[in-house]
Amino acid sequence: MRKTKRAKVLGWRWRRNELRRHSDAVEAWIVLAAWAFATAGGAVAGVAGAQVVAAAQTRPGAERLPATAVLLRTVPRSARAAADYNRVRAKVRWTDAQGTVRTATADVKAGTTVGSTVPVWTDGHGHLVDKPASPAVETARVVMGGTGVGLAGGLFVLAGGRLIRLRVERRATEQWGEEWERTGARWGRRTG
Repeated sequence: MRKTKRAKVLGWRWRRNELRRHSDAVEAWIVLAAWAFATAGGAVAGVAGAQVVAAAQTRPGAERLPATAVLLRTVPRSARAAADYNRVRAKVRWTDAQGTVRTATADVKAGTTVGSTVPVWTDGHGHLVDKPASPAVETARVVMGGTGVGLAGGLFVLAGGRLIRLRVERRATEQWGEEWERTGARWGRRTG
């Protein structure tokens, strides 16, 4: 059995045609508006999302202060962390900006001996925090955050447009059914 190809006519909903219903033109306007709003809204949401991510990244970075800690125990070379193979958690001691001596665990290189100095980062209260991200990592986070928010915003608008379009289609189908009930009775054949 041979398949027939349907000819796709671009813009058929926009052309004047006796078979075109009012709902076809309404659907075309809904699709056009949804894509326009999704594009513009997605771009605006993406820029806003990127600004929020950038602001969130600069705030903790300003509170991080470098300090030098002393390793309290030797870390054997065979010790390995699950995620990073050349860094392990070990107990260190440092003096914070107020002169208080503090101890905690920090990431150190495997094989470091007792008494070695280790660079650490503290918050304004003397607690250890993670090392600040590099500018490349921060830029990647901002771009990914903005892109994700922009795509989510655009998809949300497109989904809303699709729901409106489905409602218009449903109403057009109901109207078509009502018209067919009125017209179909006149077309029926009478036998007998």
